[in-house]
Amino acid sequence: MRLWFRVAFGLFVVVTAAACGGAPPAPATSEPPAAAPAPAQGAILSDLLKDWQEQKDSLMKLADAMPEDKFSFKSTPAQRSYGEHIMHAALVNVDLLKLIGGQAAAPTFTAESVKTKADILAALAASYDYGTALLQEQTEGTIGQTQDASWLGQSTRARMFWTLLSHSMDVYGQMVVYLRLNGIVPPASRGA
Repeated sequence: MRLWFRVAFGLFVVVTAAACGGAPPAPATSEPPAAAPAPAQGAILSDLLKDWQEQKDSLMKLADAMPEDKFSFKSTPAQRSYGEHIMHAALVNVDLLKLIGGQAAAPTFTAESVKTKADILAALAASYDYGTALLQEQTEGTIGQTQDASWLGQSTRARMFWTLLSHSMDVYGQMVVYLRLNGIVPPASRGA
């Protein structure tokens, strides 16, 4: 009972303070507030490269966790198979990355050219390696340049990479379900 009273009293104090404006107002000054410091040179680009490489590692481990004889597994008949999910991520990566431009050559695999688990994993790795090569060609200036990104519309190169990172995490979540439906614990969920 005493704990309940303390919690209720603490909540009352917080709500009352918020309703009354909390702390006294800061003294007025004639100086404008200081601008937030600019990110360190290369911070956005280095963060994107780090996230891109970490996602490659995570998705490759997840893709490899399913035995080859289960790559055709579908959670329901209308869904993509496990292997098709991996290829979807790889193909979307390459299709959007081609719009970034750059000196790196795009991988040439197609959904029809891959037949085995090894082929599928190689295609996924190649899609991420292509992205890594394109990121390494960028500068802080070029990663922020806007261009036509097909269905994304006008977007910065950074936004295009963030979109691919987000898309692949959606695919990752679907693949986790497929593994679990087959009694397989995803690599990221296994004890150290």
